[in-house]
Amino acid sequence: MRTEELQQEIRDYAKEIGIDKIGFATADVFSELKERLRRQQELNYQSGFEKGTNEERTEPKRLLPEAQSIISIALAYPSRMKNAPRSTKEERRGLFARASWGLDYHDVLRDRLAKLSEFIKERVPDAINKIMVDTGELSDRAVAERAGIGFSGKNTSIITPEFGSFVYLGEMMTNIPFIPDAPVEDSCGDCRKCLDACPTGALVGDGGQLNAQRCIAFLTQTKGFLEDEYRFKLGNRVYGCDTCQQVCPKNKGMDFHTHPEFEPDPEVSKPKLIPMLRISNREFKEKFGTISGSWRGKKPLQRNALIALAHYKDKTAIEEIIEVMKNDPRPVIRGTAAWSLGKIGTEEAFVAIREAMENEKDEQVLFEMEKGLEFEKSTNPH
Repeated sequence: MRTEELQQEIRDYAKEIGIDKIGFATADVFSELKERLRRQQELNYQSGFEKGTNEERTEPKRLLPEAQSIISIALAYPSRMKNAPRSTKEERRGLFARASWGLDYHDVLRDRLAKLSEFIKERVPDAINKIMVDTGELSDRAVAERAGIGFSGKNTSIITPEFGSFVYLGEMMTNIPFIPDAPVEDSCGDCRKCLDACPTGALVGDGGQLNAQRCIAFLTQTKGFLEDEYRFKLGNRVYGCDTCQQVCPKNKGMDFHTHPEFEPDPEVSKPKLIPMLRISNREFKEKFGTISGSWRGKKPLQRNALIALAHYKDKTAIEEIIEVMKNDPRPVIRGTAAWSLGKIGTEEAFVAIREAMENEKDEQVLFEMEKGLEFEKSTNPH
C-alpha cells in the first residue's frame, strides 16, 4: 500500500475511534529541545518527575532503533463542569485541575493508541510501534509541535487551532516512514496574559520556559512541607493549576464534551475538603483512584486540603484539624494542620496548638506550630 493511502486510512480510522487530531512527524533528533533541557537543568527548573536522560528524551532512535516516524494524537477535554457544586461556608470545596477530570487520561490515550497500532499492523504486518503517553521519555509537546497538532504557547502548552490548549497528548513511534505534516504557526504574538497571571511567576523569560519548581501544578504533587510563599498562593487548589490556560485568549469559548470518559464527577473534581482530612486508604482509592490526580496518593492532597481550609479561614473545620494535628502519624500533615489552625486564627485554635506542642517530638512539626502561633500576633496585636 502506498504511504499516502495508508496515512489517509489511519486519519480516517483515528476519527472513527475518537481521536480528535492526528499528525505525523519525523523521528529526527529534537536538537532545539535538547538545548532547552540542558538550560533547564543548569537553572534547576526541572520537576524531578522527568523520565530518562536528555539523550533519551530527544533522540527517538535511542528508544526505538528502527524509528522512522512519530504519530502524535490529541484528545480534547472539557473546560467547564456541568452541575458544578458550589462551595459554601458550611461546606468548603477544593478543586482538581481540568486535566484530572474524568478517567485517567493516560489509560484513555493508551487505549486509543493501542487500537491505532493494531490497525497499522493489520495493514503492515512488519510494523514496529512503540506507544507513549506523558510518562515516556519523549516530550509529548515537542512531538505534537513537530507533527502539526498545534504550536507551543508561552504558557508551555500545545495550543491547537480547533480546541485551544485543553487537549491530552500521546504518541507512537513507528518504523514506517510517513510523510510529515507541516507545523502550525505560533500565534501568541505580543500577548502576555499567561505570564502576567501565573500566581508564582513560574513562566520565565518570554514564556515557553517553565520553572517547574515554582509551578503550582507541580507543587500540589510534592509530598513534603510546602514553602510559606506557595501556601498563600494555593487558594482552594487540591491538585494542579489551570490559571495559564484559563486566561489564554485562544481558549475563549473552548469547551468540548465529546468523550464521556473525561466528564468530571462533580463530587470528585470539586470535593468537600473536611472529609478529605481523615479519608482512609480504601476510601481514597474508591473515590479518587480512577483519576490522574490520585497518582501520588492521598498525602499531598490532604496537605493541600488543609491549606485550602486555611485559605477559607473555615472555622467549621477547626475540630477536625485539631484532631489531625494531634493524632495523624505523618509529620507533614500534623505540621500543616498546625499552620492551618494558626491561619484560621480563633482562640480555640491557638489553645489547641499550645496543648499539642507539649507532646510533639518532631522538630519540623514544632517549627510549624511556632509559625501557627505567629498568626496570633496579627490577630491580637495587643
